Amino acid sequence: MRTTLRRDLTAALKARDRVAVAALRSAIAALENAEAVPTDQAIDTAAGTDRVAGAPVGLGVTEADRRDLTESDERSILAAEVRERTTAAEEYEQLGRTDQATRLRAEADVLRRYLD
Repeated sequence: MRTTLRRDLTAALKARDRVAVAALRSAIAALENAEAVPTDQAIDTAAGTDRVAGAPVGLGVTEADRRDLTESDERSILAAEVRERTTAAEEYEQLGRTDQATRLRAEADVLRRYLD
């Protein structure tokens, strides 16, 4: 799914489709954030100290482990992104900000295509 999102982001950038670009960038970022290991699990201090001396050095030591997302995980993240936009659009509509509501609904429509 992520490959498709990135490919479509490139096409949206070339077409200068601001709504699609915003929606796709946000969705890709949400997927990448979901892969991140929580910081309390990523920190591994030697002997419980905050010393820097003796820390590993070299190529790749700053690379953090990532979680592998299943396709259902990715779909649920995209569904949450659609829900967030729809809810925010309704709130903007109630506040009389129809321009913002329209933009958010258009972004939700872009992302909804990947759930079908």
